[in-house]
Formats: sequence, C-alpha cells, structure tokens
Amino acid sequence: MLHAFVVEDIPLIKAGDDIASLICERSNLEKGDIVIIASTIVSKAEGMAVKLSDVTPSSQAILLAERVGKPPAIVQLILDESDEVLVDYPFLLVCRRGHVCVNAGIDESNVENGYALLLPRDPDGSADTIRKRILKISGVDVAVIITDTCGRAFREGQCAIALGCSGLVPILDWRGSLDCFGRELEVTREAVADEVSAFANLLMGEGSGRTPVVIIRGLSHLLGEGRCSELMRDDEKDVIRKVLRGSG
Repeated sequence: MLHAFVVEDIPLIKAGDDIASLICERSNLEKGDIVIIASTIVSKAEGMAVKLSDVTPSSQAILLAERVGKPPAIVQLILDESDEVLVDYPFLLVCRRGHVCVNAGIDESNVENGYALLLPRDPDGSADTIRKRILKISGVDVAVIITDTCGRAFREGQCAIALGCSGLVPILDWRGSLDCFGRELEVTREAVADEVSAFANLLMGEGSGRTPVVIIRGLSHLLGEGRCSELMRDDEKDVIRKVLRGSG
C-alpha cells in the first residue's frame, strides 16, 4: 500500500535552520519512508540566498542580459554558477555540475525581494547530511530526495526532478528481465528518483502553499545506496549536448 502526505507547518526557512529537526518534530517517521524535500528550503538553510545589490555584473553579463531580457545581476549569478553555457538565446541553458538547466536553477520566487536563490552546492551531500541527522534525532533510517522543477525539451510545462538523494537507488535497471512476451529488455533503466520527485510535487505545489516536504511510504523496494549524479548522462554519450555545441 502506497501512502503520501505533506509535512504540515514548516516555517519560513532561514540560513542555519535544522531541516531534519523541523521534519522530525512534525511527523511520525517510519523505517523505509522516503522524505522528499524541495531544494528551495535546503538552499535557504545552507545560506544560498544572494542579495542582488551585492552582485557586480561583468561586461559579458551585461551583453547577455540585453539579449535574454534579464537583469544583469541575475545573469552574472548564472555565469558564476555555470560550468558551460550551451544556449545563450532566447534564454540561458547551462551545465551546472553535470546538471543541464535553464538559468543554472537560480530562482527569484519564494525568496525575499531583492534576493535570488542558488541551488544547493552539493545536492547529494545535502541529502546525505539530512538523512544522517534524521537518523540521529529519531533513530529512524529513511531515504531523502532533494527536488527541483525543470522545463523539459520537446514538452510544455515544468516537472520535478531529483537533484540529490541518499538511501535510495535513483535508477531501477530492468535490463536482462523479460517483457510480457518473453523478450529480454536491453535498454530500459527507469529513473525512479525523478518519478518519485514528480509524484511528490503534486502534493507540494508551486505557489504559496508552504508544503515543501512530502513523505512517501510503501516504496521500500527502491531503498539502497546511490547518488543522483548517476542520473547525469555521460558527456561523451550526450548527443543533444554535442549538437548544441555544434559538434553533432
């Protein structure tokens, strides 16, 4: 039986807050639960909010800002957070520590006016830290996923994905098993961490509901050790990235 529910009454998060403690105080966790946490509150707790007036845009940022119609300070933050700019018009599509996303995942929603929120520096590490802290406080071993919402190539709308995880196998490998006609599956690898994230986002929402934490119970077959970095396609195998670079 699958159960999913939000953790109620999570306060507005500020730098230094103990997210694990807030979750434990407001829920009755059970062994094998998957705790899904919006990256927004993880970033806030880790002090990743940046005051835009403190950012000095470079000449490159100013030129790009004119092209994409964004404030130069935001563009500078995007450049600072990016390992590579893949598309610079009509928006900025960049690679950030293996994660390809628009605007380096920088968000101006659900943050105070005049600030921008960066993604967690090490989402897998953040998930692991929160998981260990929950275990220390509650004595309960859970899995943790940190999520973000992203646009999708070829499809309208945003969908939640897993940025970081701990205690969960992010990819379920079906290769070698048989389909209903007895044929062996050769390529099927199911991105279960992303699927769980998208499901949890139905309960989180995207507005002012302030429900950034969801607990899912009943998916114990997904528990194990893994990292969301496993979801990142190897650069040499990524044909779309090669085309964007003009080398496809």
